[in-house]
Amino acid sequence: MATVLTAHAASASWRDYLELTKPRVVLLMLITSLVGMFLATRAGVPWTVLLFGNLGIGLCAGAAAAVNHVVDRRIDSIMARTHKRPVTSGRVSPVAALAFALALAIAGMSLLLLFTNELAAWLTLASLLGYAVIYTGFLKRATPQNIVIGGLAGAAPPLLGWVAVTGHLSAEPLLLVLIIFAWTPPHFWALAIHRKDEYAKADIPMLPVTHGEHYTKVHILLYTLAMFAVTLLPYAIHMSGVLYLGCALLLGGRFLHWAWVLYRDSKPHAAINTFKYSIWYLFLLFIALLADHYLLLNV
Repeated sequence: MATVLTAHAASASWRDYLELTKPRVVLLMLITSLVGMFLATRAGVPWTVLLFGNLGIGLCAGAAAAVNHVVDRRIDSIMARTHKRPVTSGRVSPVAALAFALALAIAGMSLLLLFTNELAAWLTLASLLGYAVIYTGFLKRATPQNIVIGGLAGAAPPLLGWVAVTGHLSAEPLLLVLIIFAWTPPHFWALAIHRKDEYAKADIPMLPVTHGEHYTKVHILLYTLAMFAVTLLPYAIHMSGVLYLGCALLLGGRFLHWAWVLYRDSKPHAAINTFKYSIWYLFLLFIALLADHYLLLNV
């Protein structure tokens, strides 16, 4: 067995190491980080902060994802969508994956310390530890509210981008964090409903496993309503204008539609379709924030 695993590890390609970083997830995080950077200033973002700040945040996010691959390798081996991941399949050994994660984290922190500021670097490290250690290592297996509590780590990128530019905290980036924090439960619980049997088999206490699908659908609807209200706050505090408000109403209304469809169970594959829409929702909402910001600057 050891010989087989060694052979698999030796055959790992750069694509396997790229997969360890969960590049699609990191890309969405970096989009929100970029928006945080541009919203933080009326002047242009210095190119060093724009390039190396996002690279540092991305490397640290990739490090957290690699740790997740190692810690969750037993769970991943049970679930259909994850059983071919590099560590689970043996193409990358756990030791190699952790060494890779450490290298990414050191490189990311170094870039942030060199090209942004200490606050941005330490907040990024806190986010990394929050996801890799607190959520993945403990909360995921401890409580059905895992994704709610652990969602703070995933909600941090716009705050990190903002602080990388300004060097200080303020209400506006915390509001951006609140938007993603409220978005995370309906986003992830929709996927959890779709994969309920696999989570049950893996003995992970996701909400639909512990409390049933109906209970989860009610909470998806309630969290979507809360998220919808929170997304209107940037307009309420004059952080954004009517362009963003219109987009928030349209995009949020569509999200509420999918949450209602899921609650009523009125369409096939509603859970996975709600999950897919939620990804586009967050991307388009933050693009609308950015577009509105530059529209206001030019008025």
